[in-house]
Amino acid sequence: MNDEISDLRLFCKIVDAGNLSEAARQCDSSPATMSRRLSAMENRLSVRLFQRSSRRFSLTDEGILYYERAQTILAQLDAAEAEITAKTAKPSGLLRVSAPMQIGRTLITPIIAKFSALYPDIDIRFTLSDDQPDVNDANIDVSIRIGLPEAPDIVVRQLITSRRAVCATPEYLAKNGTPQRPEDLLYHNCICLMRKNRKFDRWVFRENGKKRHVQVKGQLATSSGEVLHALIRAGRGIGLKAMWDIAEDIQSGALVECLGDYACDDIALYATFEKHPFLPPRIRHFLDVLSSELQHKPAM
Repeated sequence: MNDEISDLRLFCKIVDAGNLSEAARQCDSSPATMSRRLSAMENRLSVRLFQRSSRRFSLTDEGILYYERAQTILAQLDAAEAEITAKTAKPSGLLRVSAPMQIGRTLITPIIAKFSALYPDIDIRFTLSDDQPDVNDANIDVSIRIGLPEAPDIVVRQLITSRRAVCATPEYLAKNGTPQRPEDLLYHNCICLMRKNRKFDRWVFRENGKKRHVQVKGQLATSSGEVLHALIRAGRGIGLKAMWDIAEDIQSGALVECLGDYACDDIALYATFEKHPFLPPRIRHFLDVLSSELQHKPAM
């Protein structure tokens, strides 16, 4: 079997090189040796693969078919060998991870720390950015993000889900009143999130089994989820945040959830990465640790 595979690789090398002399140069061999091996291959198959003359060196119809099949076989063989190697090899190399600012700091950083201890041969570059870059645009191996990417050739793995909650400090609510229905937000200073100059000021609620949108107003808007959180904590208004960001504040009493009976705006956190014939060990192991650690988080 090894001889047949070697012949396939040699044949494809000759076709790709365009002639025996160039193929011999690339293989550090001689044209005579290449010619003898090609003749032995044709004798074994009982078919002529090339039309050879002093002026012409081209594939026969049988050679064209053989080349197409050989390419497929070799590609599958290489992928299988690489996949097996990836599963047994010790993970190493450079791993580039991106996450939103607040989620990266609070949820992902402890996982990065644990992963780096488990795999000391992997060099990790961890970038925090609320721009949510796509992996194929920003030279990133794994992008942790809220919402699905627009690029169709990106693999997506859902990590955890959460609901968004309207929240404010007890002091703000004592001064301005606690909203009892979604439309009460029209009388509050609502702090909004921005993405690419778009202000997210239409908040979603469920009432009587139907979704409804409320167009809120407010003095403050920011592109940073972490700044939004800080402004709410500072008592500057009422805001809409994911429970994974404010669960500890709710439990401690630093923030109060409002309109919980009307909440319906669920979001998910995803890990995205480029398609690979096989995942490099450093990426595969990171995704496994990431998913495992986040699955232990309480429901939000």
